[in-house]
Amino acid sequence: MAHLLGAEAVHIEFPTRVVFDSVTLGVAEGDRIGLVGRNGDGKSTLLNILSGQLEPDSGQVTTRRNLTIGVLAQRDSLDDAHTVAHAIVGDAADHEWASNAQIRDVLAGLVNDVGWDATIGSLSGGQRRRVALAQLLVGDDDVLFLDEPTNHLDVEGIAWLAAHLKTRWSAGAGALLVVTHDRWFLDEVCNTTWEVHDRIVEPFEGGYAAYILQRLERDRQNATIEGKRRNLMRKELAWLRRGAPARTAKPKFRIDAANDLIANEPEPRNAIALASMAMQRLGKDVVDLEDIGVVFDDHTVLADVTWRLAPGERTGILGVNGAGKSTLLSLVSGALYPTTGRVKRGKTVKVAMLTQQLSELDEMANDRVSEVVGRKKSTYQTEGKEMTPGQLLERLGFTSAQLSTPVKDLSGGQRRRLQLMLILLDEPNVLILDEPTNDLDTDMLVAMEDLLDTWPGTLIVVSHDRYLLERVTDQQYAIIDAHLRHLTGGVDQYLALRAGTLRDAERSRGLSSAERVSKSPTSGFDTSAAPTTQPTSGASAAPTTQPAAASAARAMSVGGAERRAAEKELQAIDRKLAKLEALRADVHERLARADQSNFAELTALTNELRAHDDETVTLEARWLVLSAELEA
Repeated sequence: MAHLLGAEAVHIEFPTRVVFDSVTLGVAEGDRIGLVGRNGDGKSTLLNILSGQLEPDSGQVTTRRNLTIGVLAQRDSLDDAHTVAHAIVGDAADHEWASNAQIRDVLAGLVNDVGWDATIGSLSGGQRRRVALAQLLVGDDDVLFLDEPTNHLDVEGIAWLAAHLKTRWSAGAGALLVVTHDRWFLDEVCNTTWEVHDRIVEPFEGGYAAYILQRLERDRQNATIEGKRRNLMRKELAWLRRGAPARTAKPKFRIDAANDLIANEPEPRNAIALASMAMQRLGKDVVDLEDIGVVFDDHTVLADVTWRLAPGERTGILGVNGAGKSTLLSLVSGALYPTTGRVKRGKTVKVAMLTQQLSELDEMANDRVSEVVGRKKSTYQTEGKEMTPGQLLERLGFTSAQLSTPVKDLSGGQRRRLQLMLILLDEPNVLILDEPTNDLDTDMLVAMEDLLDTWPGTLIVVSHDRYLLERVTDQQYAIIDAHLRHLTGGVDQYLALRAGTLRDAERSRGLSSAERVSKSPTSGFDTSAAPTTQPTSGASAAPTTQPAAASAARAMSVGGAERRAAEKELQAIDRKLAKLEALRADVHERLARADQSNFAELTALTNELRAHDDETVTLEARWLVLSAELEA
């Protein structure tokens, strides 16, 4: 692959610490790189250095001549006085941008519900974020740097963005570097993962699931890695292998490697034991919503909702912004009474909610963390064991030094973790988490999930983080058209239902499929008479339907004979990969035994190993294509 940009011996430090020390790395065409690591370790700094927005103290960054780079920062630079139209397409005439399939795709996917003539200053934070992302994606940059692009996007928006980025460039072209805590997104989009830690950048092949496997193997070989962290990674890998089917579509030799590592690893949660404990704490009755209806100013938010929460039930709630998720949570918590119907609560129910705001910590801003936790219980029960608040803080990533830190000086992620710990120390038996992943890095998300695995109560989670929902909940519900619907097929079913709802809405407005393609998603400008270009393979007239539509298209394209041929080829590839793995192991052994001063022999063995690696990469790529076709 052609080299696009790189850094050589980059060193940068701030007044209090060194961020990178002699880091050398490169980005080639076809790279889709996800950056992971603890908050504050330098992920955004690395993006700024590579994009030319920040000069390193020493070392250099090189880019290919005429290379164009597009950057999405965590904070936008939009002009409040500009309209949405001007921010995205500038002064281009309507027929110029409306005839571009990629621009139409971006507008439909990101700003379909935003007024085309609205000023930027009048938009909400989420709408501004989507406009800034649309402004970037309508361009034609060679490389994209995205810093937390999934912030303020719902599940549909994240699915659309993943589909767009996967098909934005042809195979082996363009490059993407993305910082995000959305682990589903990392797995869906990235073919390489860079872990930023301890002043270095460590590369791993593959997305998040492959990174976890390789990181666990690294930890196993490194005796100095702390045991707790290794156990968390083993638990995470075990869930990845037992979880959503999409994550198990890996070449057989990798499945075998993962199975060897987690052979004796138990399920993340002991459902029977947790349900038993929940029954003891809650009794049989938790919260029952019966024929609930909620109306605000003649607007029906919820209608005919009947939902019975059981002891130990772990439920995820999905829905677009404004669908009524917060209203539903308020009914469960008792903060809101329904317009019609009734809410029945068990006598022993104690509800606690982790909100999106951190205002609960304002009154203790000047207190030290140790003083705050000292006012709560002296012990906390988990997995049948007693833990002190200090041990619980350590489990959530706090160091002993941070116990003496004032609350106001904690980072956003630390304040979020402290907020969760204070709630758990109150020992509620019904816990509601409203967007709990805000400000948390991937390691802290794993730690929080591990803690929730042992929490014996009824759990309700509202989040746009698909990975979290699938990880900590056992079932999902969605609010669609004011009704609560059980999703037996999980998030995939929700996306398909939403896509169908959008199509029905378009039909009700009298739009044909051709008109839906030719009509601007925001301005209403009819481009049917304008010159049009055929959409590329990645462009879609209705991008929100891509997950379901892509599966349907693949299913139609693979007939009986083709399916049998694909299955046969897949089996052959598995055999070849196993053989290649054995050959690579043999070469490694010969390298270990070789005379290290015999450069000719070493070169020959290295070339032989490289040939096996190249063949493995080619076969894996073909394996994934065939697997996707067969799973459709």
